[in-house]
Parts: sequence; structure tokens; C-alpha cells
Amino acid sequence: MLVSCSSTRHVPQGQLLLDKVNINVTDPHEDVQSTELVNYLRQTENHRVLGGLKLQLALYNMSGHDSTRWYNRWIQRVGAPPVLYDSTLTLASAEQLHTALINQGYMNNEVNYRVKTDTARRKAVVDYDITLHDPYYIRSISYDIPDDSLREIIMADTARFNVREGDLLNFNHLDEWRQTITENLRNHGYFAFNKEYITFTADTAAGSLAVDLTLNSRDPYHNDRMPYYTQHRPFYVRNVTYVTHYDPVAMQYGYSGNDTVLVGQVRVFQGENAYLRADVLDECNYIEPGGLYNAEDVNRTYRALGRLNVLKLVNIDIRPVGEMDGKVWVDAYLLLQPDKAQTVSLSLEGTNSEGDLGFGVGADYEHRNIFKGAEVLSAKFKLSYESLSGNLSGLINDNYSEYATELGITFPKFMFPFLHRSFKRKIQASTEFAINFDYQARPEYTRIIAGGAWKYIWSEHYNQVRHTVTLCDISFVNVPKFNEAFFDQITNPLLRYSYQDHLIMRMGYNFYRTNKVQGTALMHNHNTFQSNVYTWRANGETAGNLLYAMSHITGQKAEADDSYKLLGIRYAQYVKAEADYSLTHYFDRRQSLAFHVGAGVAIPYGNGNVLPFEKRFYSGGANSVRGWGVRTLGPGSYNSNNSLSNFIYQCGDIRFDINLEYRAKLFWVVELGLFVDAGNIWTIKDYEDQPGGVFKFNKFYEQIAAAYGLGIRLDFTYFLVRVDMGMKAHNPASGQEHWPLTNPKFSRDAEFHFSVGYPF
Repeated sequence: MLVSCSSTRHVPQGQLLLDKVNINVTDPHEDVQSTELVNYLRQTENHRVLGGLKLQLALYNMSGHDSTRWYNRWIQRVGAPPVLYDSTLTLASAEQLHTALINQGYMNNEVNYRVKTDTARRKAVVDYDITLHDPYYIRSISYDIPDDSLREIIMADTARFNVREGDLLNFNHLDEWRQTITENLRNHGYFAFNKEYITFTADTAAGSLAVDLTLNSRDPYHNDRMPYYTQHRPFYVRNVTYVTHYDPVAMQYGYSGNDTVLVGQVRVFQGENAYLRADVLDECNYIEPGGLYNAEDVNRTYRALGRLNVLKLVNIDIRPVGEMDGKVWVDAYLLLQPDKAQTVSLSLEGTNSEGDLGFGVGADYEHRNIFKGAEVLSAKFKLSYESLSGNLSGLINDNYSEYATELGITFPKFMFPFLHRSFKRKIQASTEFAINFDYQARPEYTRIIAGGAWKYIWSEHYNQVRHTVTLCDISFVNVPKFNEAFFDQITNPLLRYSYQDHLIMRMGYNFYRTNKVQGTALMHNHNTFQSNVYTWRANGETAGNLLYAMSHITGQKAEADDSYKLLGIRYAQYVKAEADYSLTHYFDRRQSLAFHVGAGVAIPYGNGNVLPFEKRFYSGGANSVRGWGVRTLGPGSYNSNNSLSNFIYQCGDIRFDINLEYRAKLFWVVELGLFVDAGNIWTIKDYEDQPGGVFKFNKFYEQIAAAYGLGIRLDFTYFLVRVDMGMKAHNPASGQEHWPLTNPKFSRDAEFHFSVGYPF
């Protein structure tokens, strides 16, 4: 139906549909690709997906001409109108291409365009023919900086310069160079310096492509706000003032407050209530009164204040105030607006499992400023209950019930003894403490799960790098009552472990890094299109070492199985590490190709001969190999005849995943995904109940499962809903069809997944 609609249905008479735009580049060095030049075009054809289908235009053409009908209006809103050929935009595109190539060093470039029109079909095709000749390159670089102070600062930072002798004369790189120098000078007090004070002189000999480049510094322009600023001079900070109840309307002619408090050398204009303690404001300020102005100190202050969840708005106003005592000065005003301190949410759900009725009640509470230091207190409570019918003889409980609660508090500072204040301010870490308690009553058993954690979290480089250090995380499982028959039928040590008393005391480290530019007011060019975005995730943890050492130091006697216990409970000991890398290549703003690879390994040792069930890896599911349901793949060639009852066996000590996914924005909020997944899990030890699951170097590659499929995603900007359908391509499970790719069967090989967010 979409294909049958005429692509020119909504093209007015006398006009043409811009059907296709081609960029043809003749470059003897093959350094410039046509795909790099598309962004300079002022007009392109309607967006294409799946190799050429103009889906958005096809949808738009399904609408009628009667705009009073809601159906036509809705279809036109989710589709895209035809792009009408405009000769003025074609000329402007040619000029843009010519200028862009000059900026890249190709002064002698030729840009011509050809327009092929088909009046009968009402379509036009535009070809841009670009011929590039040898580019200009930089033979030498010199500096003309009369001011000795400026010259010393600039030349001390040459390692960061992005322009070198031998490079092409790229004007874009020269502008980035100017920006780098400006940022460095502003970090050394030169508040009024901007990149327009840096110019370049390019000298070339007749007929030569070699350029002798000179970087020049210019004297300041006349500025009515700063008539005293006639030569480049460093600025000093006179006063730093907090305005805790900033009102842009009431304070448009000056900042004020109900009360003024002095915190060290910093003034605080307070409103009716002092909602933040003075020591918190002091810790968040990096701008020192009496010191040199430093733009990086301003950015640090932004970041520190931005971490306080009680604040709705943070702004910093730097105002020049004039010359005094032979120096030029600025005042810094830190403008804050408070947000709501407390939030409460409630949830209620009902269940019906084959006639057994149940309900669940949940309550969440959060206080973002519990001690007037922007500490975040969070509390969660959940109650679930479900009645049971039928024969309940021999069972411990006659219902399903659960009572769970979590309590946590986050301090926006590094809380640890003996650390110097300068170190804590440099790291800008948050400290988290949390405890949890979960009481579960089931027909076969009663189980109590409790725990607590102590963590440090901080970020760097505008949140592109994040660290999480788990200093201590304790998890305790106690099973006070259980049905003997239920426990006796469990032969797998992994499953038995999860229903036995056990203790995990671990510590760990998580690392995250990406080159994705976050759009913030502190960054330059944050709207720049990134063609490649990568993400690294890595984490490692270890458990039981401190307890094991204490057991030996205190001379504790081992149990019959050579294990040690704490308070009568055996504790786990293991080491675990995993890493994931993903790379997304954006062909344009609507199409991308995403790649992911990840691996992990966990090894029990010492006091633990088996890895805790909750720390083992699993495969299959919406974020793994999507031809299998969650926890239904592996380990190795293990064959699960019943995924409902045998899922407990489908876990391992080693994991490997690799994925490739094509993503395309179709229309409105609808996206398409085409993917290929591969991976599996394995065990380190050969368990009787997991035949074929052990990792062997000469067999593991034969046991890598593969799947393919497609998905529909709904991108609502703030969150993405995803529905994927995966089909098995290679199934390593023994006794099953190994190559369903060549012998597909939908009922056997298909798996559907519903999830939120991209898989990687």
C-alpha cells in the first residue's frame, strides 16, 4: 500500500519533487569522501531507509487533501511532506560546499552542479560534481605575541595544540586552536580574553602550496563596559556572593536577600529560610576571593552545585567591577533556586493466579535535604500477599507473602576519615549508605534476605567518565523454616545454595567511559554531530578475603568440609570481573549501526567451592542473545527440556556476548532495529546436573549460539520502549536442531522480548 502511493501526490502543479541528490568527488588523494559533505547541503531529498525506501514520504502521501479530516492531519504529522526542488538552495549548497572545502585546505576546488528534470513525472535529480586539486599545507609555524606574559602562558601549553607543521591548512582546526588558547588564558586570569584576539597570517610563494603560518595576538578592542581594559591583563576575584533564593524578576537590578551571612570570605544572601548549611556552600565553592580568576574554578563550582539535588537552578554571574590598587577585578555571584525537598509516591496492584487472588502495596519516600546539606534520604516499602487454595498439607505456609524495605542516604561529599580537604574537593564524590530487609514466606520455605552497602560515586570530564567504589557490601540470606521434601529434591548445589544460610561480604569497583558529548552550558560545540560514539564498562569485585584472613588470624577451626563460618553461617569467597565495549556509528542523524562485545568470568576459591547463585552469569533475554528467553540459553551445550523448571541450572561462571544492530528512525517516534546476536555462558567446573556446560578451549567456539531478528522501538525522547523478535540461527544445545537458520520453525525458534531502552 505504501509503495503504491504516488510520491508526487502532494507536489503542487508547476513544481518538482527533489527525488535524489548525488555528490561526486574527484580527489587524486582520496582524502575527502562524499558522505562527509552531505551536512553542507542546504537541501536534500526525503529521508530514505532500508536501502532507499522513502517511508516518511510514503506515509504522508497516504493522506488526502482535505485538512479538515483528523485522519489526514494525523498522517501528515507522522509522515514528512515532499521536498520541493528549489534552485536557490541548490546554488547555496554549491557555495557551501566550495567554502567548506576551502576551510579544509582545498583552496583550488571546483564545485559544479547539474539538474536533471522530468516534468512528466514531476521529479528532479541534482548532481554536485566536485574536483579537488592539491591542498595547501603548513610548512612552518611562528608566533607574533608582543606581550611577554601572554606568550609565556601560550607557549607553555604547546602539547595541547592541535595544529602541527605538515598538516593541511584547515581553517576549522585553526579555530579550534584559537579556542584552546583562549580557554588556557581564561584559566590563568584573563577573564576578558576571547578567541577574536587571536589571528593568523598565511604566507605563500607564488605557485607554491606550502604555507608559512604566523599566529598573532591582538590588543583588546574598546569596550564600553570596561573602558580601563586597554591591554591584556589578568583579572582578580574581589567578592564571591551566594544568592540562595534567586529571583530573576525581583533581582533584575541587583542581588539581595533577607539576611547576609559571612562564610569565611564568602557572602551569603539568604531568603526567608536557610535551607543549606554554610559548610556545604563553602565546600561547593572553588572561586577564591582575592585570587586570580580561573574559568576552570567556575566550572568546578558549577559541577559541585549541580550535584545538590535540592537545587532547581544553578547559575554563576561573573561581573567586571573595575580597576583598584593597580589590578582589575570581577565579582562572582552564585545564583541558586531551591527545588521541592520531599516527594512521596504510592503504588497498588492486584493479581489473579488461576483463581488465587493477591495484592501488592508499595510506598516510596525521598527527602533531598534531610540535614540541610543536600543529603538524599530514600525509603521504600513493599507488601505483597497472595492466597492459596487446594491441598496445603505438608506445606509450611498457606500463602505467598513478602515484606520488603530499603533505606538509603546519600551525602554529596567524600566521607572518609584522614583524607585531606583538598583531595575530597578534587574528587567531588558522593557517599552512599544503604540497608535492606526482605521477608519472604512461601509454601515450601520462609526466607530472610538482609544487607547493607557503603559506596563512593564520582564522575569526571563532564560525566563522560564515572567511577563507583563499593567499599563494603554485605548480603545475608537466612532460611529459618523449609519443607524437608522440597529441599531433598534439590540435587544441584547451585540451587541448594540459594536456599541455605549464606553470607556475602564483597568489595568492588565499576568503571564507565564514553566519548558521547553531553549537552551542557559549560561545553563548547555540544550540538556537534558525532559519527562514532563508544562506551566502555568494566567492573570487578571480590568477596570473603577479609573474613577468610580473620578466620586464619584468630585460629578459627575449620568445618568438616574445610570451610569457615561467621556466626554459624558459611561465607562466600570469589573473584569476578567483566567488561563490555559498544560502538555506534551514525551514518546520519536517522540511521546507525551499533556493535557490542562483552565477556566476564567469576571464580570461587578458598572458602567457596561454588559461586553464589545471584553472582553467576546467565544468557538469553532482551539484552543478550535474543533468540532465547531470559535464562534459557546454556551453559555450553546443556539441553534444558523444561525452561520453567530447569532455569536454575542455566547459569554459569563465564559469559561471552557479541551483537550487531542496525537502527533506523522510520517515522514519528517509530524506529526499526535489525540485529544479529551471538554468545553463551559456561561453567568452570563440570557439574553433574549441567552436562556439556563446562568451558573447554577446543569446544567453546562450537557452543556459541547465534540469533537474528528485528524489532520495533518507540522513542519518546526521555525513554524508549522496545519490542524485539529473535529467531534462533545456531543452537548448541545437545539433542536439538543445531542449525535452525537453514530449517526454521517459528513456533520453536521465535522469541519475543519487551524492554525499555536499547540493549547496548
